[in-house]
Amino acid sequence: MVRMGGRRHLKALAAPEFWPILRKEYKWTVKPRPGPHSVESSIPLLLIVRDILGYAKTAREARRLIAEGNFKVDGIVRRDYKFPVGFMDIIEVLKTGEIYRFIPYPVKYFKLHPISRGEANIKPLRIEDKTIVKGGHIQLNLYSGRNVLIRVSDPKNLVEDIYETLGTIVLIVPDSQIKSYIPFGEGKIAIVIGGRAVGRVGVIKSIVWGWRRESTVVTLEDARGNMFQTSLNYIYIIGDKEPVISLPEGAWK
Repeated sequence: MVRMGGRRHLKALAAPEFWPILRKEYKWTVKPRPGPHSVESSIPLLLIVRDILGYAKTAREARRLIAEGNFKVDGIVRRDYKFPVGFMDIIEVLKTGEIYRFIPYPVKYFKLHPISRGEANIKPLRIEDKTIVKGGHIQLNLYSGRNVLIRVSDPKNLVEDIYETLGTIVLIVPDSQIKSYIPFGEGKIAIVIGGRAVGRVGVIKSIVWGWRRESTVVTLEDARGNMFQTSLNYIYIIGDKEPVISLPEGAWK
């Protein structure tokens, strides 16, 4: 686990392994600002602009491009070069029209996957838990820290409460309107967001429940008929009959 402490910068050797930085050449790297993703599962916007997309050669150039408002994350212009970008986030380069989704990818942990304009406002988010708030309304607490309020007409008869933990809601961003809902369960399509099987996509075939998410084992079958297993904690539902997002070639059918 990465320990950030109170420093303004992060030691390069302590940064997550998937960050594309020269650890032996530089002692320090960018410290992500607290935001929608943890340090362990995100990457600062500056590193995406400079080291992945190659729009800058230096950190100073990358900071300038970001401060000028050249990049959107989930439909919102982000001018903070420390802004943390994580799974399912949508990155748009305004001057070129390029749009990418940050998705899990085998071995490398993540990939900036090019997507179309038609997919640029769709974001599937896993439901982490639910809470009842004032007035009996339901708050869905989602992956990456986002919350969505479901208003109910009668707190004693929650007909609007169709959402279950570990299911996925598909949001329209940046407005956070719910487009659709995919419940968790056997037969659903999931992508793995951690562990040895990170980035693999398959249909859930069985679930052996343990005391916790971490000890619950999920068996999936990929598009080629190969079976694999992972912890429930790493399961992220992305579709019913077909994925709601595009995936790299070979990841699905």
